[in-house]
Amino acid sequence: MLKKSCEEFLDILGSKEPVPGGGGACAYVGALGIALGSMVGNLTLGKKKYQDVEEDIKELLLKSRDIKIELVKLVDKDAEAFFPLSQAYGLPKNNEEEKAERDKVLQNALIEASNVPLNIARCCCKAIDLLEEYSRKGTRIAISDVGVGVYFAKAALLGAKLNVLINTNLMKDEKLKESVETELNELVAKYSKKADEIFIYVENSITR
Repeated sequence: MLKKSCEEFLDILGSKEPVPGGGGACAYVGALGIALGSMVGNLTLGKKKYQDVEEDIKELLLKSRDIKIELVKLVDKDAEAFFPLSQAYGLPKNNEEEKAERDKVLQNALIEASNVPLNIARCCCKAIDLLEEYSRKGTRIAISDVGVGVYFAKAALLGAKLNVLINTNLMKDEKLKESVETELNELVAKYSKKADEIFIYVENSITR
């Protein structure tokens, strides 16, 4: 999906096409967030002033690359997960047998449709951890971009939460529903707060 141009992606996103949707958009925004961290890292490399963190920055860049790659993959995975879900909603329900089969297919589809945005949320949390390091070790001339990146990651995290909940809300497997939502709520609580703290740190670094 992201092999299309940015303009094509936005045009399709804004159309009545079923995919990409909110989940794919979250993955894309998360990838933009960590890419901004990478930019700051690359601007830091080779600078005499930051020689003492050179190896740390190199490691950060490798980790950032892996998260960006995973988030880009999740754009497509979100679209792939939605297809069987949309098919399930369209199955007939004219009698009890059809209703039972539709419900079975729907419940199975909901699992993957929940797992993909949960993985997006996990990646965004990893991105926030790395952006915190960039905020402490990256070049001061581009620290504002860390602040932008961390709020992109936070926005993607919160958006992923909604995309999980709209699916778990229909789950009949209460044990699975509770497990997914518990992890999700813990991630959001911890990393929303952390993202805010990083943003404030960046803002204070600019204005002091």
